Amino acid sequence: MNNKNKQNNNKEFIKTILESDFKDIIGQEEAKKQIKSTLITNRHILIIGPPGVGKTTIAKNVSKLLPEIEVMNCPYHCLPEKPICPFCKSGKTKGKKRLKGIDRFVRVQGSPDLTVEDLIGDIDPIKAMKFGPSSIEAFTPGKIFKANNGILFFDEINRCPEKVQNALLQVLSEGKVTIGSYDIDIESNFILIATMNPEDKSTEPLSDVLLDRFDVVYMSYPEDLEKEIKIVKMKGKKYDIVFPDDVLKNTIIFVRELRQDENIEKMPSVRASIGLYERAQSNALIRKSNKVDYQDIYDAIISVLSYRIRLKPSIRYLKTIQDYLKEKIDDFIEKNKLPKNKIKGDYL
Repeated sequence: MNNKNKQNNNKEFIKTILESDFKDIIGQEEAKKQIKSTLITNRHILIIGPPGVGKTTIAKNVSKLLPEIEVMNCPYHCLPEKPICPFCKSGKTKGKKRLKGIDRFVRVQGSPDLTVEDLIGDIDPIKAMKFGPSSIEAFTPGKIFKANNGILFFDEINRCPEKVQNALLQVLSEGKVTIGSYDIDIESNFILIATMNPEDKSTEPLSDVLLDRFDVVYMSYPEDLEKEIKIVKMKGKKYDIVFPDDVLKNTIIFVRELRQDENIEKMPSVRASIGLYERAQSNALIRKSNKVDYQDIYDAIISVLSYRIRLKPSIRYLKTIQDYLKEKIDDFIEKNKLPKNKIKGDYL
């Protein structure tokens, strides 16, 4: 791609960013502004926030903003005017294709089992038998190269081993990766959008060296009740069931109050609200009703919430999470003068 075309594409991308409202995300206006600012300067982003606030959704939104481009028909998505992989450089790649932005969205799921080879690539034994183990044709590119000219989305980056985190340093600094087996450098041009959950304790700390490659954006739970109700209605499955507004409102209020509970250290995510929304409808279906009532909510709370929250140690050793939730439900019913639970003290 010549400089003029590259500049035009950059201008188009910036214009699209400025005009975008990230419509798949309700609220989070400050986070949206920070992400736009970071993208305009072509910097990598680390989104920090609890589960279920839209970190993955907003990353996919970003990929949709990328302009459609023409690339070579190779695993590295080489630009015809600037081949980077050995196959295109040697003229072995045949044909071209056009890719939308969402087609250049490559996801990596952080986990203790993730390897450097998953990111960079590895020698394929079958190809090695055909071309020879020292031939570049035996190398199968990893996620870093598949994300070339696109978005590399690294979900829960702090759950992967330190060795994998270190494998990112060269490409984030220099825009290329040294393939040790062949002693050659291959470029890869992408925007890295990583996420981490600050509440997750079973993780690897990110080194200062890696953090220095990112701009950090924070996302939080929905700012107010109305926004969370909109999210639940938009994301939750809908059945042919009437869900009264007052029932849904009190359901979401209950979840939001649990997030403010000083005895809870792991708070219920938006997925908990969505879970109650869906399970209440299914409970209504089971009892052959076309309308959700409060009993449908009561019957789902323990099942939906008990594993999504964690009590602080000072409370955890005195009562179970199930007993604690039962108390909170009864208190909420009493405080808001809601219909009593028909099976008092017995929650499904």
